[in-house]
Amino acid sequence: MIFDEAMLTQLVEEFIPFNKFLGMRVGSIKAGFARLEIPFRPELIGDPMRPALHGGVISTLADTAGGMAVWSGVDDERSRISTIDLRIDYLRPARLETLVAEATVVRHGNRVGVADVRLFHPDAEGETVATGKGVYSVRLVKPKP
Repeated sequence: MIFDEAMLTQLVEEFIPFNKFLGMRVGSIKAGFARLEIPFRPELIGDPMRPALHGGVISTLADTAGGMAVWSGVDDERSRISTIDLRIDYLRPARLETLVAEATVVRHGNRVGVADVRLFHPDAEGETVATGKGVYSVRLVKPKP
């Protein structure tokens, strides 16, 4: 792994403003795997009548976890990752508590990486809230002459 866990953790938690706004935290990142979480805050409620977390919070967490899992496996420090496609299947309402995403790379090529993601609450890891599949562009950024 070219990027170490500390660098990717800093990227997720501090350098990406939207992640920082959501309070996203890294549980672990290793080659081909990422575990991220978002602690509950009332501002993240999407349906106050149910109540449940907003679907956008769920999809953001899934997308970021998938992207970090793919990024953890690149072999050139000039590589950058961006989302090509993201599919989320919402299986049950996300409760008003911490939400976790675990992403595993299922394909890592020279230009495209694919990750499967599962989201759940830490106190009920067997109850999947949502699943996702992310397809990510792996792009080499060359220095300008």
